[in-house]
Amino acid sequence: MNKYFTALSATLLFSTAHHALATSAVDLSVKGTITPLACTPMLSNSGLVDYGKISRQDLSADKRTRLRDQTLDLNIQCNAPARFALLMRDNRDGSAIVNSEIYYGLNHDQSHNKIGLYSLNFDPVSTVVDDLTQVYRTDSTTGGKAWSSSNSQAIPIGSRSYLGFTDSAGSSAGPVAIRNLTSRVTVETVIAPTSELDLSTEVQLDGSATLEVVYL
Repeated sequence: MNKYFTALSATLLFSTAHHALATSAVDLSVKGTITPLACTPMLSNSGLVDYGKISRQDLSADKRTRLRDQTLDLNIQCNAPARFALLMRDNRDGSAIVNSEIYYGLNHDQSHNKIGLYSLNFDPVSTVVDDLTQVYRTDSTTGGKAWSSSNSQAIPIGSRSYLGFTDSAGSSAGPVAIRNLTSRVTVETVIAPTSELDLSTEVQLDGSATLEVVYL
């Protein structure tokens, strides 16, 4: 009787240990594609928008104030025709006064109040791509798996949505291959009400973002 119990116990222990090993492991796969394509984005004035000194009397005490729009020239050059999209990363993440993927922060004042926000707006009408007669924009919120119906309306560049370019209106096939793109983009900036800021000292607008080319 004792010999049978001992053998049965050993079998149960072995089965339990084997089961634990099987569920305590997971495979890791690392994949990707190194492409010979290379696209270089450039912004005029080294990407700098400088509003200079802004008097507090030019700002609203109880409402947000939109500063005058600023424009920059965007140029993207590729070493061969490439399908790509644009994305922008906020280097001051969490400091925009509106929580949205199209708004980027201006950092904080010395009392850690949010100073404001800005957006970078792309207009297909102000865009030239290779020898295309007209350019349309198309967007993807699924990482390039599906694309919106292309159109010629202006749009802010987002941090989670791909912005691509095509030569056909109403197309959901995604971006076409491009070698050279030039466009004039508009920076829209909004400052928080002065009642919500610490103006005991000068407040520095300190927005910073990275415009990224995503290869498709």
